Amino acid sequence: MEDTVVAAALAAAQETEGIVNHLPIPPIAYGLLAFGGLVALLLVTYAFRSVGTRH
Repeated sequence: MEDTVVAAALAAAQETEGIVNHLPIPPIAYGLLAFGGLVALLLVTYAFRSVGTRH
């Protein structure tokens, strides 16, 4: 029973071996975009740091 399951899994893996999903941008760019977005959110948060004390 286990041999047939393993054989089926190997056959399925071999069939999908040629399918490769390419990223639209390099992986490092995802990290840089995420970092830039988080820095932008940090700056927005920092801009409103003393709004509560003014009123």
